[in-house]
Order: sequence, then C-alpha cells, then structure tokens
Amino acid sequence: MTDNPYTLLFGQEPNQMISRTAELEKVTKDFESSTPSQMIYMITGLRGSGKTVFMTKVEDYFTNKKDWITVELSSESDLLTSLVSKLSSENTLANLFKKAKINLSFFGFGLEVSDVAPITNIEMALTKMMESIKKSNKKLLVTIDEVVNTKSMREFASVYQILIRHKLPIFLLMTGLYENINGLQNEKNLTFLYRAPRIDMKGLSIRDVSSNYSKVLKLSTSESIRMAGFTNGYPFAFQVLGHFTWEHNGDYMNSMTDYKNYLYDYVYDKIWSEASEKDKLILYAIAKSNSDKIVDIRRVIDIDTNSFNPYKKRLKNKGLIDGDTYGRITFILPLFKEYVLENYE
Repeated sequence: MTDNPYTLLFGQEPNQMISRTAELEKVTKDFESSTPSQMIYMITGLRGSGKTVFMTKVEDYFTNKKDWITVELSSESDLLTSLVSKLSSENTLANLFKKAKINLSFFGFGLEVSDVAPITNIEMALTKMMESIKKSNKKLLVTIDEVVNTKSMREFASVYQILIRHKLPIFLLMTGLYENINGLQNEKNLTFLYRAPRIDMKGLSIRDVSSNYSKVLKLSTSESIRMAGFTNGYPFAFQVLGHFTWEHNGDYMNSMTDYKNYLYDYVYDKIWSEASEKDKLILYAIAKSNSDKIVDIRRVIDIDTNSFNPYKKRLKNKGLIDGDTYGRITFILPLFKEYVLENYE
C-alpha cells in the first residue's frame, strides 16, 4: 500500500500541500531586490495554519542561492549569542571572520585571532561579522519560528534595527500566533516592528482543497467539494481529513469521528485552555445563537455593544472568528461551533 500522502504533524512539510505561490513570490522578490523595500516579514496565523511550512519553503529557496546564508534560531534561545555562535561555526564564514581579524574567543566560540584583542560586546561582534559578510557580497537570512515577546527577542529586534539602519544585508523572517506578534509589534521601543509587513496565513481556497482531494483520493467532483467544505479551508484540517480518509480508503464520512477527535485533541483543547473566561462566554454566545448577526449574538448573553466589541476584536485577532462582514460574525475553524457548545455547556 502506498504511504499516506497527508500528515498529522505540525510544521512538517507534507507530501500533499497547497502552495502559497503569491506569498512566496512576494517575500523572495522583496528580499532579492537590489534595493529591497522590505527586509523583514512577520508570518502570522493560528496553530496549524501553515506558518512553519511556509517559512521553511522560503528558507529552502534561499539556502539554494550561493550568495545567501541562512540561519534558523530557536525563540527559546539567547538569540544574539546563538546567531553569532552559528555564524562563527560555519567553516567558510569562520575563515572569512579570521581574515577580517574578528576575535570571538571571549564568547567561548573558539574563533580566536592572535595579536587582536577579543571583542567583548555581542552587538559589536555581530556588527563586524555582518560588515565582513557584506564585503564578501553575501546576504544573511535569519528565521525564527513561533516568536514570543521575551527579553531576548526584544534585545535581538533592537540590534537588528541598528544593523539594517547601517545598511547591512541581514533579512528576518519570523512566525508567530496573532497575539504574540501583536504583543511584539506593540512594544514601545520597537516601533519599526509595528510597521513591518505581515503575511496572514488565511484559509485555503475550497476549490484548491477540493481539487486536491479529487485527484489524490479519486473522488468525484461533488464528493470532493462536499469533503473540502468540512475543512473550512483550514490547512491543518485539510491534512487531517485527508489523512483519515486515505486510511478509510476514500470514505470521508466514516473518517469524520477520527477527524473531529483529532482536531479537538490537538488544536481546539489548546485554544480553549488559553482563552479567558470572558472569551469563552463570547464564543459560547456566537455558537449558541441561531443567527450570525451580532445583535442576535449579544442577546444570548445580554451584553451591550461597548462591552462586546473589545472581545470581538480580540477573538478576530486570534484568528478564531471572521468579522469582515458588517454586523455579522462566523467561526473560522471547522467544527469549532460544536466544540464550544460541548465544552461550555
């Protein structure tokens, strides 16, 4: 039997995926421009929306370019120290830095240059390394997955701002949940991040999802359209429903219990646990209402407009609801209405 082409793992590039060509071209063209209009992009979205996979595609693209260096950093690490360490441990770059007489022995990286005093400031070290990289006509892409508003992240962003102000070729791609990106962008000392462009990993086209299911699972057009509708275009749901339908030999209706339980266990339980009690109340009102009209939703819990609007905005920023149609709200995630009703009541 052929291996299942769909994955249940977060962040792993699946065999079957629907590409985001427009977004990929936007980032790569901006970064490759001789006079880039942007040197940073922030990729936002829900867990399972394809942020990490998209970042990996961008990273792979530049890894195959001879004039580019790519470095992946963990958001849990000391970002500045980690970046300097990774750059100095690459043999070609280490030789480049030695020729430039950059002595990093103070930091314990083993890059020592005789007759040259060691650099003791991590910002100065990174600046000199980037100047050396620029002279060699290379560019650096740094990627950070699932950023959070930590001291290390704020320090890194502050130094990054200085580097790009000095026209050094360092490009940055970060992914994060909506609330984490918002928290970072709203830092008073990092106003440049507030202006940084964001790419929201929104839902996939139902047409594209349907086309994939039809081709891979050998379904009729009507069946694939109906099956795609159960995903609401949510990328992780596309993978999960595809995976279990493959296991059930194309019978997507018999896959629905497995599909529902997997979404509940691996996505929705986490979302629910992180929601405040008032968030949960508002979500319950949306789920309980027989209408998607805001006026009807507010009646469910007897809440006025001024009290309701901040939570509406908060849930929209989290990517849980669609409020783009004036006066109406709908859930974005498939089966989330049912989940809310089960868990709140």
